[in-house]
Amino acid sequence: MPAPRRTGTPDDRSAGPLLRTVPAGAGGRAMTVIRRLRAGSRIRHRHRPWPLCRHCCGLALDMGSARTRAWIAGRGTIIDVPTITFPGAGAVHPIQRGAIVDVPGTARMLDRLLSRRLPRLTRPLVVVTAPVLDGPAYRERARTAVEVLRPRAVLTVPTARAIALAANADLSLPLLVVDIGAHLTEVVLLVDGIVFDARRTALGTTDLADAGATAEISEAITGMITSMLRQDRTSLTADALSRGALLAGGGALRPDLTRRLIGGLHAPLRAVPAPHTAAVRGAAKILQAAHAHPSAGGTSPPGPGPLSR
Repeated sequence: MPAPRRTGTPDDRSAGPLLRTVPAGAGGRAMTVIRRLRAGSRIRHRHRPWPLCRHCCGLALDMGSARTRAWIAGRGTIIDVPTITFPGAGAVHPIQRGAIVDVPGTARMLDRLLSRRLPRLTRPLVVVTAPVLDGPAYRERARTAVEVLRPRAVLTVPTARAIALAANADLSLPLLVVDIGAHLTEVVLLVDGIVFDARRTALGTTDLADAGATAEISEAITGMITSMLRQDRTSLTADALSRGALLAGGGALRPDLTRRLIGGLHAPLRAVPAPHTAAVRGAAKILQAAHAHPSAGGTSPPGPGPLSR
């Protein structure tokens, strides 16, 4: 059943300042970091953009119920695989309906998928997308699973914000994001890039094989947005809807679903280019901004880094 939310999440504090300080794609000025070579001796190392920087490693992750997507800094490609692990004779889905139900299984999947792809002797800076309404539980479980990759720091970001960044949306204006995933659909209102309100339903593209599921998902999304409009004592939701909701996730690739939504909302929709990979591409932008941030550091410290949240 759709659940409302009107307060910002801890995720808003983790990635937000990085984007305001160093806009994604802008690069910014190269920063100088101190690298200890031996006791009593220090040398200054010029922080360089990926892939030229050999002293650091970065990873953006979007772990969905059906697919897991990863972007490794300097590679320029997105790894896209089923979210499946094999603890024994059969396959197990460690993430279901947007929740991590099997942390060790998720860790095994990440180890199998990424450990050999990451540069040796480095500890990656990791940015992980998270459903807005799963809160601390999802973030804690995601960080625990990612520990298998020995990260030097982990940032989490609301999936809706990552989608907005991938679409190059104007975050100075209210923005309505509709993310139709495999097992979960979220409707999120962003104001100044911060989560202002959100709804969710446990329906997604895997349900579309059932007769009538297209209408069910469309009606659920329309109902969530209608509820947000009624409960919003400001004009923010209405303003965002009038400009056109941003549509992402695998559901954005379904013309039948898109047509139903436009008819039900009586408002325009804007599909994100390559909507199924929008979240990981937005996370990659945050990763690039964090890489150039003065608090990131250019080396891999032995413990959790200053960006851990």
